[in-house]
Amino acid sequence: MPLSPLEHDRRYGELDQVMRAYAGQPADDTADKRSQALTAYLRQTWHTRPWALAVAERQLREYAHNPPGRLRLRLGEFYPIPDVGLPKGEIQQWLYCLADHIKNSIEQGEVPATAAPATHWEWHTRFPELGQFLGGWFSQDMPDEFDAHDAAADDYRTSTDPQLVARLVGELHELLALDLDESDYALGIAELGMEVDPPAPYSPSGWLALVADRLGAPRANYGSSADGDAK
Repeated sequence: MPLSPLEHDRRYGELDQVMRAYAGQPADDTADKRSQALTAYLRQTWHTRPWALAVAERQLREYAHNPPGRLRLRLGEFYPIPDVGLPKGEIQQWLYCLADHIKNSIEQGEVPATAAPATHWEWHTRFPELGQFLGGWFSQDMPDEFDAHDAAADDYRTSTDPQLVARLVGELHELLALDLDESDYALGIAELGMEVDPPAPYSPSGWLALVADRLGAPRANYGSSADGDAK
């Protein structure tokens, strides 16, 4: 019978996170070299969920030890490894290679240095609410839905839980603290789902700073009088 969500996460949840890190990236890991995708996974996981690394190592190794047959995959009883561009005969050894790299990283305390995101997965994992904001409010349909960029940002603010708005403001400040070149900021916001240009005359970083200030400003409270007594 198909796996329940709980059983899926228990057996393959972190394995799935590793596989997602390879979306659009080559699975070119070797015994002597980690891929860019695995380095991105290690960097993000070390800095946010270090305990999950041991889970990933175990799930990768167990899956490689006991690969599913076609019938069990068709019945939904096993997690299907997505197409990573490798021949089927090489997948098992590749999984062992990933498990070995993760094990070595844990045992040696080898933590990739903090850096700007290097892959699509890493951009969205590091800046999840910014991805929601840019992909949801600044897609190619934005000019048809809003009069201007400010109107789209205001709509996000009024329709989104204040705690998520605060999280977005924090992510904007974190992104600006990376002090990237403007071309890298343009690449980053495109990776996060923005399909329109920042409004003139702003550069990508200038517009991000403007949005952070706009969304971070206190909301006006029109329900209270000047002396604080509700009317």
